[in-house]
Amino acid sequence: MTRTRTDTPQVAIKGLYKIFGAQSKKMMDHVRAGMGKPELLAEYNHVLGLQDINVDMHAGEITVVMGLSGSGKSTLIRHLNLLIDPTAGAVEVDGIDVTTYDAEQLREMRRKKMSMVFQKFALLPHRTVLSNAAMPLEVQDIDQATREAEARKWLSRVGLEGFEDRYPHQLSGGMQQRVGIARALTSNSDIMLMDEAFSALDPLIRTDMQDLLLELQKELHKTIVFITHDLDEALKIADHLVILNDGAVVQQGEPQHILLNPADPYIEDFVSDINRARVLRVRSVMHEVPTGREVAGDVDANDTLESLIALSGGETDRAYRVLQDGQPVGEIDMSDLVRALVPRVAEGAVRGA
Repeated sequence: MTRTRTDTPQVAIKGLYKIFGAQSKKMMDHVRAGMGKPELLAEYNHVLGLQDINVDMHAGEITVVMGLSGSGKSTLIRHLNLLIDPTAGAVEVDGIDVTTYDAEQLREMRRKKMSMVFQKFALLPHRTVLSNAAMPLEVQDIDQATREAEARKWLSRVGLEGFEDRYPHQLSGGMQQRVGIARALTSNSDIMLMDEAFSALDPLIRTDMQDLLLELQKELHKTIVFITHDLDEALKIADHLVILNDGAVVQQGEPQHILLNPADPYIEDFVSDINRARVLRVRSVMHEVPTGREVAGDVDANDTLESLIALSGGETDRAYRVLQDGQPVGEIDMSDLVRALVPRVAEGAVRGA
């Protein structure tokens, strides 16, 4: 996925810290002096949840925040709609620092600017599918006919037409999550927050939901912040990938670049078991300047290396012209493809230790 990016991010996280404990503000002096998470907990019984987070999230893109359990990813997403107050730093939405908002301004932002899709669906069991999906407009005091018409539109869009009068317990897990997505879309918010939204689903249903999200995104161009601990999922859907460890950003950027250029041993370990042929795209390995050699055919810039291997029949002495939107943009040599399939060891990584 490649899109034209605006210069100004829709959401900008600047110097964000979160320390959990009774004297969190006082602990900032220790953290800024270099005290780490283990020392802060051992000496002062405070938990460093987030440390100097700086991330730009651009309009129309999917920003994926990932990391292992306890890395701070769910804490981070809850700062965007101020369900958690930061210890220090700013969260800017359309250029305004929302950490300065009063209670009424926050309610308005949560009602109209940001919607959220939860891991455990968060549907009200006593309400029908239609009533659950229409809730965002209900809290905005939109009349019943209007809000139900909008909810029906999005339920149909996510494949739930005909299920409007069912109750959550009558639906499968995947169907319940579709209701959650329809509810978020019914709000017509610019920004969607998705906290481990698909992790409770079976693998096949999870893949279907990822495909549905990408299909909707092609049409709607929402600003989506997606939390996951699954690297395959992150590489599939992310425009911008942010990897956390112990509450700090270890590396962020375009997913293909991170896969090919791990910043440190932690990232190298993260990407070491990925099926690179299935994930890497031709555009990430190609040469932009043609060599002039004879080519065996054309491939699309967004084709996977796996599909190119199949096209070549496994022959490594061929080159292909790379097209994007029907126009030549480069050339890929099969020998470069083979090199790209070997994981790069980040500087400082130790093997066999």
